[in-house]
Amino acid sequence: MTSQAEIRIYVACLAAYNNGILHGAWIDAYQDADAIRDAIAGMLKASPEPDAEEWAIHDYGGFEGLRLSEYEGIDEVADKAAFVAEHGSLGAEMVSYYGGDLEEAREALEERYCGEYRSAADYAEDLTEQTGDVPEHLSYYIDYERMARDMELSGDIFTIETGFEEVHVFWSC
Repeated sequence: MTSQAEIRIYVACLAAYNNGILHGAWIDAYQDADAIRDAIAGMLKASPEPDAEEWAIHDYGGFEGLRLSEYEGIDEVADKAAFVAEHGSLGAEMVSYYGGDLEEAREALEERYCGEYRSAADYAEDLTEQTGDVPEHLSYYIDYERMARDMELSGDIFTIETGFEEVHVFWSC
């Protein structure tokens, strides 16, 4: 997981950039949006170009694969940084899964998260054992891989894989 100190953005002064000068600053993205704005204002004030006002995000790091646009709003940057700091690569994958919708990703993690398993089949087995008693003599005949596949194909669950045998399961509803 990325540490909070590593979640940052590189903001460039566009007045300097358009005149062939590289001027910008790496800014901690895991902080209040107003603090980020203050850091950008400080970078623009130190620009070699007078009256510099425009900026763009030219690089970023620590967002666990979550993409930021060049002109991402500062409020969104701060919100995404906080979400990734709290949930790591799973949070980043969730935001990507929901097409950048941070609120939908947050709701899924808070209300529909079933847990981390080695596979969706392990989840199907756990669910079966938690919700009913399977006689031991029948347990060898249950195909949990097929059950999990059917659960995914029917839209009952979806999974996010964050690593080898790290499968996070969510209810789709």
